[in-house]
Amino acid sequence: MFKQFLISLIIIMVFTLPVGAQFEEEPFEEVHEDEHFYRGRVLKVDETKEEEHDYYTIIEQKLLVRLTSGDYSGEEITIVNTFFEGDPVYDFLLEEGQEVIVVTLGEEGSFEQAYVQDMARDRGIYYLVGVFIIGLIVVGRMKGIKTIITLGVTILIIFQGLLPLLLLGYNPILLAIGTAGLAISFTLLVIGGLNIKSLVAILGTVIGVIIAGVMAFWAGSLAQLTGFGTHEAQMLYFLDQEIDFRGLLFAGIIIGSLGAIIDIGMSVSSAAAEIRQASPDIDSRALFRGSLNVGRDVMGTMANTLILAYVGAAIPMLLLVMGYEIAWLKVVNMDLIATEFVRGVAGSIGLIAAVPVTAALAAYLMGKRRES
Repeated sequence: MFKQFLISLIIIMVFTLPVGAQFEEEPFEEVHEDEHFYRGRVLKVDETKEEEHDYYTIIEQKLLVRLTSGDYSGEEITIVNTFFEGDPVYDFLLEEGQEVIVVTLGEEGSFEQAYVQDMARDRGIYYLVGVFIIGLIVVGRMKGIKTIITLGVTILIIFQGLLPLLLLGYNPILLAIGTAGLAISFTLLVIGGLNIKSLVAILGTVIGVIIAGVMAFWAGSLAQLTGFGTHEAQMLYFLDQEIDFRGLLFAGIIIGSLGAIIDIGMSVSSAAAEIRQASPDIDSRALFRGSLNVGRDVMGTMANTLILAYVGAAIPMLLLVMGYEIAWLKVVNMDLIATEFVRGVAGSIGLIAAVPVTAALAAYLMGKRRES
């Protein structure tokens, strides 16, 4: 088993690392080549000034900041922090001891034009990821370690393969399906081993993901979705890259539904394998019914998981719609709202389709093969 695991890991690294390496030779041109970012700590707030205007108040703070990262770590610089009072997005009323992100303009090491870009938030993220990894190892032991490796490789595939190729203008849907197939195969082979159970789970999951993509494309075409339903997509339009935005939308739906469909594919396949092991004489039809029943139970929770994930991300938007009492006819025809509906429902349809498909594959490959 461990030998198979190492072989799978080597194969995936061979296929993914060269993809990223080729982009390092010709990196994309930086948008702001004269910007340099540093972590810093506020040592002292010398003074705070308020300037009243008719409709707003400008607050100005004079700060002494010590840089804590980069080649100039330990350097102490003076920064003037200016903002509009009452703006919750850019309202940075800083205090001594707070960690901030400092950006400087011009040559590196020149701090004549320096200002506070944002609060330093990355430590909280790193601590949370650390707790997540420790939890996986403590609870899952070897399975947890395998999960960490598969998650890392999946992220590597996306960042070293999918995203650079999308920026180069390749077909988003084909890229998403290829990425999904690669991630699915590696994840399930590492977690489940090289056996019939993993093969069934891979095939069922890939088919479910493809169905989700087809449903998203079909419904998106009927709804005439533009792919510009989010601010991020609108900002991408101004990049000097040729990007298929409608295809990018459907690719996002495929990748977004991947995790839940992998879960249900592996659950149904594992259930079929356990049923077969407990009842070696069971026929294919009974094996199909048994694994399908398990899949139905899992389907209910997984569909909720997928829909609630999208709803949770859209809560501010939903509150905005309710708060302004916008008419339903207008709401449901908004590009942004229609996009979220298609995203959630198409992914759920792919998840639903994966249940009988995986059960049928399990019955055929596990049942009939052993009976012959």
